[in-house]
Amino acid sequence: MKIYTKTGDKGLTSLIGGTRVPKSSLRIECYGTVDELNSYLGLVRDQDVNISRRALLKEIQDRLFTMGATLASDPDKSKMKIPDLHEEDILLLEQEMDRMNEGLPELREFILPGGHPSVSYAHVARCVCRRAERLVIALREDSFVADLVVMYLNRLSDYLFVLGRQMAHELGAEEVTWKPRLS
Repeated sequence: MKIYTKTGDKGLTSLIGGTRVPKSSLRIECYGTVDELNSYLGLVRDQDVNISRRALLKEIQDRLFTMGATLASDPDKSKMKIPDLHEEDILLLEQEMDRMNEGLPELREFILPGGHPSVSYAHVARCVCRRAERLVIALREDSFVADLVVMYLNRLSDYLFVLGRQMAHELGAEEVTWKPRLS
């Protein structure tokens, strides 16, 4: 099977359901950003510090693929059965955050991204997740997007923040706090 089809050479692509749209459309930007997030999550998953979390991080990647399929579908025309997010997916992220937070020092200041390359990857993923969330919210203004998609992205960015803190803790890396210049 060939990977290239040449059907996008004029700047159009097909949604699930067959509708052709410009590759610059907001819907394409949404699922492209979710795909970018998924790639960064793969990088986070591959860090040695996350060996014990690899199965969970793969599950999150699976949910992002589900989200991508949802966003790549024409909400008016798709007759295909598309996988869906469930409230349990969000609950899992919340439970994992609660579990990690139990062993972390109380957060009293803003944390600057960094401290260790592995931690930095988590922060980059968090930022891409926030961008995906903003784009999906913009798409929702004109087209149907399930509430769980926005909720999952919102919770996932929180999870990635806590994960970065947990990784820093496990790696013995300093959490660098923001010291605002007041003069």
